[in-house]
Amino acid sequence: MSLRNHQSLKANMTGYAFISPFIVGFLAFTLIPMFISLYLSFTSYNLFTPPKWIGLGNFEKMFTGDPKYWNSIRVTFTYVLVGVPLRLVFALFVAMILNTKSRMVGTYRTMYYLPSIIGGSVAVSIMWRNIFSNDGIVNTLLSALGATPVKWFGDLNASLAMLITLSVWQFGSSMLIFLAGLKNISVEMYEASSVDGASPVRRFFSITLPLLSPIILFNLIMQTISAFMTFVPAYVISKGEGGPMDGTMLYSLYLFRQAFMFSNMGYAAAMAWVMLIIIAILTAILFLTSKYWVFYETEKGR
Repeated sequence: MSLRNHQSLKANMTGYAFISPFIVGFLAFTLIPMFISLYLSFTSYNLFTPPKWIGLGNFEKMFTGDPKYWNSIRVTFTYVLVGVPLRLVFALFVAMILNTKSRMVGTYRTMYYLPSIIGGSVAVSIMWRNIFSNDGIVNTLLSALGATPVKWFGDLNASLAMLITLSVWQFGSSMLIFLAGLKNISVEMYEASSVDGASPVRRFFSITLPLLSPIILFNLIMQTISAFMTFVPAYVISKGEGGPMDGTMLYSLYLFRQAFMFSNMGYAAAMAWVMLIIIAILTAILFLTSKYWVFYETEKGR
């Protein structure tokens, strides 16, 4: 072996050594478990006995013999379709407010981002449960305003609305991404439109939204995926029951109950793969439809 080949091999081995933790971690904790879960989705497995092959039995039960599964689908889609747009609208609104010259703007950004850092924690979910309890702050304010207090944990729609409110409250990450996008929009474009007599509303719809559309697409996809995987708030607020009347039984919570409370690991694995397919289909739809509403400055004729 020549000296050059030896040095090249040594350099390659050094590179492989540096990336080996990622490769080992990816294989051990992602790829191999995925194939195992795919196999288990076709079996009846309860953790205590060997898996028994049942073919499409789990999927047949899921689609034709489990009403609670379809309820979890309904609750999850309601949570996603209502919560994600509200979160993005609120994040964009706050980002535009913070996109101003102010000495305190850095402090404001930090304050608005904090809920996203701690928003998914168990402690915040417990705090949220206390805020919306019968004698919590929300009902106290409603009583002070002369309104009828709401039984947040006894009403089917109110309990889900409470979860969606918590989701909207965690808008910080999307807000920062929107803010970075707003910083990249040329001020000259706004000045030129002002000279032409464009109103603030016209500038928002003609300049801000088109130039932010790639960022809106990114945030929409990421927040949609994140919303489908929401688990901790629903588990803590409903005490793991998904109540009242399965009103907060999100898909991930129902999957958890099937796997670790009822020991239906094969059924839970099948649910996980169905959710993966649903998320993949929705992501593909967003990408396919993006050509009609996403504007890229580098593309001609748009």
